[in-house]
Amino acid sequence: MAGGLFALLDDVAALVKLSAASLDDVAAGASKAGAKAVGVVVDDAAVTPKFVEGVNPKRELPIIKRIALGSLVNKLVIILPIILLLSQFLPWLLTPLLMVGGTYLCFEGAEKIFEKFGWIEHHEEPKKESKHGKKNDGDAEKKIVRSAITTDFVLSCEIMVIALNEVASEALLSRAIILAIVALAITVGVYGVVALIVKMDDIGLHMAQKDKPSTQKFGRFLVQAMPKLLGALSVIGTFAMLWVGGHIILVGTDELGLHALYGFIHHLEVPVAAIPGVGGFLGWLVNTFFSLILGAIWGSIVAGIAIGITALMKPGRTVKDDSVDTAAA
Repeated sequence: MAGGLFALLDDVAALVKLSAASLDDVAAGASKAGAKAVGVVVDDAAVTPKFVEGVNPKRELPIIKRIALGSLVNKLVIILPIILLLSQFLPWLLTPLLMVGGTYLCFEGAEKIFEKFGWIEHHEEPKKESKHGKKNDGDAEKKIVRSAITTDFVLSCEIMVIALNEVASEALLSRAIILAIVALAITVGVYGVVALIVKMDDIGLHMAQKDKPSTQKFGRFLVQAMPKLLGALSVIGTFAMLWVGGHIILVGTDELGLHALYGFIHHLEVPVAAIPGVGGFLGWLVNTFFSLILGAIWGSIVAGIAIGITALMKPGRTVKDDSVDTAAA
């Protein structure tokens, strides 16, 4: 009986070790999957604060909370089941699907650069002030939340597909758990940071009114730093999108049998990767640099095509405007 007890304890210990190993694998998979989605995450953190510009400060955090909950629904209820089914039954679709997402990232990054240099116009809807009380305020909030969740859906698709690609070889249950962890961690992280950014100026103003000079100074620093922080996030997000998108295209072309471009960049990585101590970092840097260049070139091509198509689809407006000008003359 003692032997049976010890055998049972051995089995329990083995199960515990197996469970611990599985948890380690899940944690490692979640970390790896989340790291690859960094470009979209940074852009998400840069984009979201713009949705609460001009909103009553008391409503900023409730609105962000509603957007965060909508983001979780996007990731866990809608996107996760769909991409798991695709990975299980149509795995060959993942690489093309991922490349479509990479192309979108490149396009978004290039479009932001075009806007920055004034090559295309950036159109924003004018903000409308409510004049009819709480009902209209509530409607305005619903529109803000709906618009933000729609934007989040696109970014969440990119995050989840990128993450899935990193753990595609795992079992279905492991994939589901890893992606759920990634979805939860990224949503909490992004919207936690967004909430902090949005309230930074309020925190700074509160500190600036304190009696202690050092506290006042730090408070003023926070107020002044927020616009610079948002600007820096926007720039970092743009470059991160081009890098991640370009890397997705680079790896995707190699997996589809077009090895020349990937082989060329890998050939450039090899000499620097052999340098003791810093080789790994330098190899990553070379790959990242050329992925960024590829993303910028590919994104510029796609953005140029999109701009051309948009221009061709609006001939009526130009004709109408010209006819009005002619009549006036």
